[in-house]
Amino acid sequence: MSIRRKRPLVRRLVLIVGATVILWAALAYLVLPFALSHYEHQKALNGLEMVTRTADGLAGDPLNIGIVGSREDLVTAMTTAGWFPADPVTLRTSIEIVGSVVLDKAYRDAPISPLFYQGRKQDLAFEKAVGRSADRRQHVRFWNVLSKGAEGRPVWLGSASFDIGVGLSHYTGAVTHAISPDVDAMRDELSADLAATGHVIEVYEVTGVGLTVNGRNGEGDRYYTDGEIRFSVLAGPGETGRQPPPVLPNPPLVDLKNTLWHAASD
Repeated sequence: MSIRRKRPLVRRLVLIVGATVILWAALAYLVLPFALSHYEHQKALNGLEMVTRTADGLAGDPLNIGIVGSREDLVTAMTTAGWFPADPVTLRTSIEIVGSVVLDKAYRDAPISPLFYQGRKQDLAFEKAVGRSADRRQHVRFWNVLSKGAEGRPVWLGSASFDIGVGLSHYTGAVTHAISPDVDAMRDELSADLAATGHVIEVYEVTGVGLTVNGRNGEGDRYYTDGEIRFSVLAGPGETGRQPPPVLPNPPLVDLKNTLWHAASD
C-alpha cells in the first residue's frame, strides 16, 4: 500500500477514535447523569449533595434511605422494626463499646460516631445488632432536611450501612468500624424491615449519590451503589399502612440502569 493511501486511512481512524471518545464523554458526563437523575417524588431534593461529611469535611457514607413523616412517626416505625436508638458518644459509652467488642458482650444501644450533613450532626441514629457484640451491627443516621416535602410532611434523609468489624481508619489510623461495601443491601434490608411494620403507605426512589463503582467514605472504606435513595412514606394521622406497601415506578431509563447494575453486581 502506498504512503498516499495510508494517510487517508490513518486520518479516518483518528477521526473515528476521536468521535468515539467525544461521544463517550458526552454520554458519560452530560447526557446519562442528567437522564438518570429523577426527583419527581421529592423535587425539593434536586441539587442537594447526597453524601455525608466527616468532622474534617471528607466525604463520608452516601445517603441511601429516605423517610417521610414526623419525628415521632419515624422513631415509632424504627423501634417497631427492631431498630434501637443509639446512645450518645460519651467517655462512658465509648468504654462500654470497647468492652462489648473485647469481651463479646451485648450492647444493643452502642454509640454511633457522628457524621455531618448540611453542617449538622445526625438528628437521630439507630442500630440493629448482628451477633452478640457491637463489632458487627446494622446502623443508620438520619437528618431532617425538609420541614415539608411533596406530601406536606417532614422529609428525612439517612445513611444506612453494615458494620462488619472494628479496625483502623485507612486515613487517620484511628480505631473505627469498617463497613460492608454493598450499601444497597443495607438500604434494601432496612426498607423491608420498615415495610413489615405496617406503618408504611408507599415506597419510591429518588436519585442519590448516583451510580458509584468504587466510592470511598471518610475512613477509606470502599462502597458501591446503584445511587438510589429508597423512600418509605409513613402513615400519618388517620392513615393506615399497607402490607406490602405499593412501590411507585421509576422512570424507564432508571429501571434499565438498575437492572443492568444488579445483573452485573450479582
